[in-house]
Amino acid sequence: MTATTAADPGFRAHPPSRLLALTEPTRAMAEIAAFAFLRPAMSFLPRGDGHGVLVLPGFLASDSSTGPMRRLLGQLGYDVAGWKLGRNVRVDNVRVQEMARCVVELNDRTGRKISIVGWSLGGVFARELAKLDPDRVRQVITLGSPISDNRDHSNARRLFEMLNGREPEPMRQGNFRKLAEAPPVPTTSILTKADGVVHWRGSIQHPDTNPQTENIEVFASHIGLGVNPAVMLAIADRLAQPEGEWSPFAARGIASLAFPRGRLH
Repeated sequence: MTATTAADPGFRAHPPSRLLALTEPTRAMAEIAAFAFLRPAMSFLPRGDGHGVLVLPGFLASDSSTGPMRRLLGQLGYDVAGWKLGRNVRVDNVRVQEMARCVVELNDRTGRKISIVGWSLGGVFARELAKLDPDRVRQVITLGSPISDNRDHSNARRLFEMLNGREPEPMRQGNFRKLAEAPPVPTTSILTKADGVVHWRGSIQHPDTNPQTENIEVFASHIGLGVNPAVMLAIADRLAQPEGEWSPFAARGIASLAFPRGRLH
């Protein structure tokens, strides 16, 4: 199966180049260093209102990968939770039910709608969880997530299918079949054209069914998205919006230099 995008009808889905994939670790190390250097300044990012934020890791990763992000968000005033489900490997009905319980538990504990931040495959889960239980979810933010219905956008396709089959159990039950369809809550996709794992076109949202969707482009690697300073700024800005008062992201002042100005097409 091939796929096209609404922004470019002639685009044939394919994964990122080998060069981008091979340079991922080196570029991510630079982002980790930048995060450490700028970490004290990040305490001045927009502060939160204390609502719950559930953070989901990427494919093959665990809560340890999202630790720096979660600690920062906690400092900014949010009630932050990891998924506590080990490594993100298997996609089956039991795992979906466990994640759904994470949403319910954080919502019940805080007594308020929660935000879900998902990195890569975690972002796919975040969107699907919001579709399953939108009354408990305030907004969704994804980082380099393959939200297209075509896995050809990802360099991890073969490994994913080796571990989960071409049709994981939830798909055989009729779920996870409209990944490109945004959940009925404000949804932000943070992506990078230098992504060496998921082609950036596979992370683009189109506001066909939900006008409260947006794409934010950053200068980043895929592996470094969870610590990239510009990503942290964008996440903090999105989470700090008052509930029910969503508006598109707009970097201002010197911060605008951290975000590409070209259009995504």
